Amino acid sequence: MSRISTSTASVAAITAATVFLCLPQAVPQAQTQPQGLNQGPGTPGWLAQALQKRYQGIRDFSANFVHTYRGGVLRTQTTERGTVVVKKPDRMRWVYTTPERKEFVSDGVRMYAYIPEDRQVMVTTLPPDDQATTPAAFLAGRGNIVRDFSATFDERSASGTSLRLTPHRSEPEFEYLVVTVDPISLQILGLSTRDRQGGDSTLSFTDLQENQGVADNEFVFHIPSGVDIITDGIAN
Repeated sequence: MSRISTSTASVAAITAATVFLCLPQAVPQAQTQPQGLNQGPGTPGWLAQALQKRYQGIRDFSANFVHTYRGGVLRTQTTERGTVVVKKPDRMRWVYTTPERKEFVSDGVRMYAYIPEDRQVMVTTLPPDDQATTPAAFLAGRGNIVRDFSATFDERSASGTSLRLTPHRSEPEFEYLVVTVDPISLQILGLSTRDRQGGDSTLSFTDLQENQGVADNEFVFHIPSGVDIITDGIAN
């Protein structure tokens, strides 16, 4: 698979992962009530409520990850590894380390995408509230999985309990997100997504750390010298 294809897959997976990893720290009770979902124990609506409650209390999150992607005409599979750090609101850093280095960093104002092999940095300004996509809203700490998604159980995972989240409004980067969690602790085990090109991405997490007091300077991105810079689609 080409570098462009794998980079696109990385962006799509990260965009979808933002929805879950950046649940807001506090949500008014009136916003957490699902509409038209059975909230009894063991139902998708009940699990969505439980996930919302658990993860809105997490201020920061770090882990190692494995990202697998299957797509293209031949359904070729690629596997990449790296680390992720998230701090609410607005900040995250994904660093792919193998097979090639890639960095995706949000510092609270801009998102930076850097692939050293391409000698290029793409800079995107985070959108204002009234123009934010669903993942951007979650990154800013304003999202709510109960309000913004319909939830059903997904039967594909044998490692935990999986919930399929389908956005109420169409999203350009993904069709749906499947969250797999430990059935007891509700700690995240993995995130899977189907992108708009029919590709399937799965992010599996290990060595998870929560509420470690990650500093803001963890999300400062220094643009390397000698690279091409493209800001909001315009070459500088």
